[in-house]
Amino acid sequence: MTFIRDKADRRRGMIGAATAMFCVGTLTGVSPALHGYPVYGGQAVRYAVGAVLLFAVARARRLPPVRLNRREILLVALLALVGLAAFNVFIVESTRYADPAMVGTIVATVPIVFAVATPLMEGRRPTPHVVVAAVVVATGAAVTIGLGGATLVGVLLALGALGGEVGFSLLAIPLLPKLGAIRVAAYSAAAAVPLLLVAGAVVDGPRMLRMPTASEAAALAYLAVVVTAFAFFCWYDALPRLGAERAGLFSGFLPLGTIVAAVVLGTGHPGWPEFAGAALVVVGLLVGLQPAGPSVPLTGRQTAEQRE
Repeated sequence: MTFIRDKADRRRGMIGAATAMFCVGTLTGVSPALHGYPVYGGQAVRYAVGAVLLFAVARARRLPPVRLNRREILLVALLALVGLAAFNVFIVESTRYADPAMVGTIVATVPIVFAVATPLMEGRRPTPHVVVAAVVVATGAAVTIGLGGATLVGVLLALGALGGEVGFSLLAIPLLPKLGAIRVAAYSAAAAVPLLLVAGAVVDGPRMLRMPTASEAAALAYLAVVVTAFAFFCWYDALPRLGAERAGLFSGFLPLGTIVAAVVLGTGHPGWPEFAGAALVVVGLLVGLQPAGPSVPLTGRQTAEQRE
């Protein structure tokens, strides 16, 4: 029974991670619709609506509020600053100076970062087959979406988005056991709103908010409901089930989301590179999700428990 439960948990984690990354991938396809809208004000609206939706879900599921200690408050604030506010500002701004393809390709290298950084943070060596799988997934993502064109500013902004994507997961991991996926998503989204409003007041002043056009309103609604409330819950639900090291492999679905968004919006048509890249992503996932042997500490020596 435990094996069946673990297998179901793993399957749910895989579906959730793939769904979340696919939805986030559509962000680069939708972001150009907001180029004329104040960046900080628009993101503040998006996170405010997303937070309201998540708190409504928490209330419907009768999840009581949780009192946070100082460390947890700091983690929520950092998560909101790095993984939400900064990430999305970098994404929107980077598409001004680089093709969405280039931005998506750089952000899609996040599996390599997770495959190396996560085990090092846990005091063990990276798992070789997961690192190989991460490289295959990142290569597939690059092939799928193409390299596109970019200025130096565009590349730097895309690298900032990559850092935000890493922080979005690693900063949330210590919070998930106590808060759960819905609360972490809701608290972080709510915490991002005042940060963005302050930044908007400094940069845009009274122009940080205005009535959006029909296309801008549709883009903001999509980002709030799908990319924030729904995708955040899916990702934070998947993280403890898979671990960041393997969950990161599903970032290969980011460019797939971008491609689908481009097709739906009429801004692109997939060809053989997209299908070849998708095949590489699948191969990488199959390799990376294989059971791992005992972990090896950074000292290179296994403990007695691991040898048994």
